Amino acid sequence: QVQLVESGGGLVQPGGSLRLSCAASGSIFSLLVMNWYRQAPGKQRELVAAITIGGSTNYLDSVKGRFTISRDNAKNTVYLQMNSLKPEDTAVYYCNAYYRKDYWGQGTQVTVSS
Repeated sequence: QVQLVESGGGLVQPGGSLRLSCAASGSIFSLLVMNWYRQAPGKQRELVAAITIGGSTNYLDSVKGRFTISRDNAKNTVYLQMNSLKPEDTAVYYCNAYYRKDYWGQGTQVTVSS
C-alpha cells in the first residue's frame, strides 16, 4: 500500500513560483510512475506532469517551460517546481502514483492571484 501526502500549495501572485512536494510511504517508490494532476473549479482533472521510473518526463503543453517535475528516490518524494505562475494555473493539485494500481494524495490548493 502507498500513501501520498502533498505539501507546498498556497497563494502566489502572477509571475511567482511555488514548489509542491509529494511524499510517498512504503518501499516501492522507485517502481512508481509519479504524476501531478490538477483540477480547477468546474473543469475536469488534467495531467500536468509525469515522471517515469527512469526519469523521463512529460508535460501538459500549457506548462512546458514553466513547470519541472523531479523525483528523489532516496527521499521517496516527487516535486513540482512551478515558475511564472498564471491565474489559469489556479487549481487543486493532486499527486498520483501508479504501480499495478493508482494511488492518490489528498490534494493541495494553488491559487494564483494579485
